[in-house]
Amino acid sequence: MLKPEEREKLKQIIQLQIEEAEKEIEELKEFVKPVSLDASIGRISRMDAINNKSINEDALMKTKKRLQKLENVQGIADSKGFGICIKCGEPIPFGRLEFMPEARTCVKCAPRR
Repeated sequence: MLKPEEREKLKQIIQLQIEEAEKEIEELKEFVKPVSLDASIGRISRMDAINNKSINEDALMKTKKRLQKLENVQGIADSKGFGICIKCGEPIPFGRLEFMPEARTCVKCAPRR
């Protein structure tokens, strides 16, 4: 069970991370614009630009997903279930939530990659 001061700290962290994600999304949107065919860059440079665009598209997609998770958890930050693992029902350690406030599972129950 989270202490009131821990809950408040997490709410601040969530808000800060939401703001950072929104800023990152805006920056990434600039990098995923189509590579113009008439731009005066060489063939190799154009291939690099296309490759970088796909890397940035992936980063943009992941950041958007994380933002959605942060916004979802922000909506439940005051609920009794916040900070409780949705799989085993045990409290999620504060350190995990501090590092990854969108976590809904404890380390033991987290999906393995």
